[in-house]
Amino acid sequence: MAFFDLDRTLISRNSGSMWVRAQLREGRISFGTAARALVWLTRYHLGRSGLDSAVLDAIRTLEGQPESDLRERTGAFYDAEVRGLYRPGALAALAEHRAQGHTLALLTTSSLYMAERVGEALGFQSLLCSRFEVDAQGHFTGRPDGALCFGEGKLHHAQALAASLQVSLSDCAFYTDSVTDAPVLEVVGRPVAVNPDPRLRRLAARRGWAIVDWGEPERGG
Repeated sequence: MAFFDLDRTLISRNSGSMWVRAQLREGRISFGTAARALVWLTRYHLGRSGLDSAVLDAIRTLEGQPESDLRERTGAFYDAEVRGLYRPGALAALAEHRAQGHTLALLTTSSLYMAERVGEALGFQSLLCSRFEVDAQGHFTGRPDGALCFGEGKLHHAQALAASLQVSLSDCAFYTDSVTDAPVLEVVGRPVAVNPDPRLRRLAARRGWAIVDWGEPERGG
């Protein structure tokens, strides 16, 4: 089995930051809210803070909104800004694992609604992502659905999937750009740093993990 991070790994940019900027342009959030979110995302990517409070605050703002609306808006955002960002090396790695018959799992902090589009485009069998609780009427409750999928939460989700498939993580690969994913990198048999941030590059060099460059998306892709 192979796990793949999304932001700055499969794609060349951070879809979370892009989403915040898109919501600001559309007038759905204030400048102050956008600025706070971008600061949190930057600090998290640098491994200097968790995202728990920021994500929980964001989920609370969804309370009462229809799930269908967020799914539709995320789909439009994906089509307009994300689908052309896949790294060439990512597509090659996916094809290699698929040829070997490996289960492909997306392991991302992104929402289910983004993960669904990525999973459909790239053929992932499992989507490990951030999910939001929905009531019987199809509206968000303002609470997360299960463990948030970042940091140690990613490890929780990876372990649960591996156990359900009766696979050892020591037989799995994980591809990511961020030092914040160290909890998973430490336990898989094939940890791979993809276009890594400086802290992950140093950690990977010390641990002898593979460091790869998956390139930039083709123009107009």
